[in-house]
Amino acid sequence: MKTFLSIFGAITLCIQPVMAQTIVVDGSTTVGPIAKAFAEYFMAVNPDINVTVSESGSGNGAKGLVNQTCDVAAMSRPMKDSEFGAAAGKGIQPVAHVVALDGLPLLVHPANSVDNLTVEQVRAIFKGEITNWSEVGGPNRDIVTISRDTNSGTYETFAKLVMNKEKIGDNCEYVGSNGAIRQRVQSTPAAIGYAGLGFVDKTVKALKINGIYPSQETVQSGEYAVARPLFLYTDTYPKMGSVLYQYVNIYLSEDGQEIVEEIGFVPVTMY
Repeated sequence: MKTFLSIFGAITLCIQPVMAQTIVVDGSTTVGPIAKAFAEYFMAVNPDINVTVSESGSGNGAKGLVNQTCDVAAMSRPMKDSEFGAAAGKGIQPVAHVVALDGLPLLVHPANSVDNLTVEQVRAIFKGEITNWSEVGGPNRDIVTISRDTNSGTYETFAKLVMNKEKIGDNCEYVGSNGAIRQRVQSTPAAIGYAGLGFVDKTVKALKINGIYPSQETVQSGEYAVARPLFLYTDTYPKMGSVLYQYVNIYLSEDGQEIVEEIGFVPVTMY
């Protein structure tokens, strides 16, 4: 497999040089690393194009597309009916581009002896019904639950797939990004949180859920159940050959799939 840097050295994607222009991307902190890597790749071919990527959350990305403050909404969840309605009211026609698949690992401190939880145990922990790690075979420590903020697509995926729409307990801490989840967990021995698959590193430990470890292979096979697609949304399908068309379709190329894989997510098309 080519390395990310070597991809830049041998870019062969059918991206054609274009006139000076700016593409504005905003939204999910999960999709952000993919959007930024695609931007770097794209600008290496087209130095006159400026691609800016902000990470204000999936909900804000949708609002930006509706209000025409961004060209691309990066989202870690599908658009809601209410967002489609707001878009229609302003003549915007959102089109989804599924650029990758993602698992949602449950993260704990590396020193935590717990390796596996069921979905039901995770739900009980975040509801505040299980409050000490000793109740699930771990150390005698009070559990510290860390969640994404409620404007996050990652939060909404967790609420649907794990919490089954049941209320998270009042003692849960909320943070504004996947990186903040990881930082809080790595510095707190009793913590548990969740983040995108691409945010797992040696500073945290990902748990098995129902006996299945979250990985690119288990997400792609469907074995790891806490998984989701990741999106880039545009207003209508971009005109073929346009700057926007070239950017949002990087994921369809072999190089784009390798970028997704090297960041730690799952390509939607195998090669």
